[in-house]
Amino acid sequence: MRLRKYHGIGNDYLVLETADPLSPDLVRRLCDRHRGVGSDGLLQPLPLRRDPQDGRPVSPYAVRIWNPDGSRAEKSGNGLRIFARWLVDHRAAASDFGVEVRTFDQPGTCVRCTVEPPAGTGSVTVLMGPAQFEAAQVPCTRPLLDAPVQVGERVLRVTAVGTGNPHCVVFLDDVRLLDQVPWRDWGATLETHPLFPNRTNVQFAVVVHGAPADPPGSTRIVARIWERGAGETQASGSSSCAIAAAARRLGKAGDQVVVEMPGGELWVTLGPDDALVLRGPVQEIGAVELSTGWLSAGRGTGDA
Repeated sequence: MRLRKYHGIGNDYLVLETADPLSPDLVRRLCDRHRGVGSDGLLQPLPLRRDPQDGRPVSPYAVRIWNPDGSRAEKSGNGLRIFARWLVDHRAAASDFGVEVRTFDQPGTCVRCTVEPPAGTGSVTVLMGPAQFEAAQVPCTRPLLDAPVQVGERVLRVTAVGTGNPHCVVFLDDVRLLDQVPWRDWGATLETHPLFPNRTNVQFAVVVHGAPADPPGSTRIVARIWERGAGETQASGSSSCAIAAAARRLGKAGDQVVVEMPGGELWVTLGPDDALVLRGPVQEIGAVELSTGWLSAGRGTGDA
């Protein structure tokens, strides 16, 4: 089994380069940071799906996105950016193409990716589709737009956003609170809150003054990320999109948003129909060849 590792501003993923079968147990072992390779998720290339009417490919490429707990993600902004970078650098893809995200065996969502040079480190842009605020589209059990939700002993005001996967955005008043409040505990509680039937990603965000290099008219937001199935992460692409969409919907930001996370910055542009465009750097780390002994040690634990 051969994999290649990348990170998008600290949000790291493994890309499976061989046709080995995967199981939730094997994914958990691979993503383990102490006994495996370690990552925030795994990207599995899939065979093309063809239109049943004319036999044409639905998109040039397809991928399945695994969370490190062995569950499957509907979408990942950084995961898609990393997969696109890998396709250009190691599978001779053109600089602009579509990718179908297929969670299970049924048809998935297609997204457009644009990859910039240089190889291994250039920025990647993904058209993430529209942000959704309707409860059924997030999904959540009721609309949540700056709505009060009891979390432990605190009442937090949350906004639920769907970007192809579920998000719960909490805006705080002061950036210093990000180092003072128990946001990790809040994130873990909200991830599995009954309001979110498929669990949710959680973001804690503060609007701050812009930096000199920020695009004119843009809004800078500092954030901390709690990812569904991964816990605290250095960054998240779909989370950045959710933060930007929620900020604009609540009147806190305009069409251009810079999201600053511990791992670095991502740029989000919102269209008039809440269409999301995500851009940021991707860095290749290197290739990993799995030991047959390590693979054999997992046999009998549910690995395929």
